Amino acid sequence: MNAITRRLMWVTLAAGMFVQSLFAFTGGGTIPLTIASVALLAATGVLHAWATRGPKFASVLLAAAAIGFFAEVVGVATSFPFGQYIYTPSLGFSLFEVPLIVPLAWVTIAYPAVIIARRLVGTAPGVLRRIARVAVAAWALTAWDVFLDPQMVDSGHWGWKHPDPGIPGVDGIPLTNFLGWYLVSLIICGLIDAVAARSKRIEGAPGDAVPFTVYLWTYATCVVGNLTFFERPSVALVGGIIMGAIAVPLVVVLLRDWRARRSADDLVTTGARSGDAPR
Repeated sequence: MNAITRRLMWVTLAAGMFVQSLFAFTGGGTIPLTIASVALLAATGVLHAWATRGPKFASVLLAAAAIGFFAEVVGVATSFPFGQYIYTPSLGFSLFEVPLIVPLAWVTIAYPAVIIARRLVGTAPGVLRRIARVAVAAWALTAWDVFLDPQMVDSGHWGWKHPDPGIPGVDGIPLTNFLGWYLVSLIICGLIDAVAARSKRIEGAPGDAVPFTVYLWTYATCVVGNLTFFERPSVALVGGIIMGAIAVPLVVVLLRDWRARRSADDLVTTGARSGDAPR
């Protein structure tokens, strides 16, 4: 079963990336493409969690989706914690005025955000380190929304009654939304991290290339998309800086690890050749 899960997560990842690449040829994406991309990348996270730590750990992502949905229901009904906003019917079937695709969107980046925070901050025990991990993961998740909300508002999927004050360069989105996102992200990422800390990796499980790829792909396509067919260079700049605070250090760490492995392989190869040399 685990081998099938591993194959499926690469299939859903490739399919999700392919679907998102079609946004460039469809004026920024269509409703079916948007729903398909979210569903495929959310499934990728669940499959990776299953392949690395088993089905019990993967189920925590369903709980994370439920928390995201509950937060959205409360937000639409009370304006807390995101500000006063409303969804339009454009995103398909809704429950309590919240499109059902929305909680999957939370999972799409929440899981990679936690895995990245665990890589950047470390997994050693300790309250302060855990707080730092969750804080970094929540930033990584909220930073994505700097790109997401302008796209969705411009597409007419949702909007705010009072969009000001906002982040300079990111028009139409109030600061309350990002503060609300960070609050909800702390809860979701804290839950995923807590369960991850208690879950043992399956022997022979794959590494974390999949969630790293999801996050870096999302970052790159959001920057490029806003610079090109979305025509929002200010969002590309601001979002590039805010989300880049996570993406750039991740790339640096991954490159450092790659170079270390390459150097170790070269030493092994050199040692093997020296051992085979005639005396």
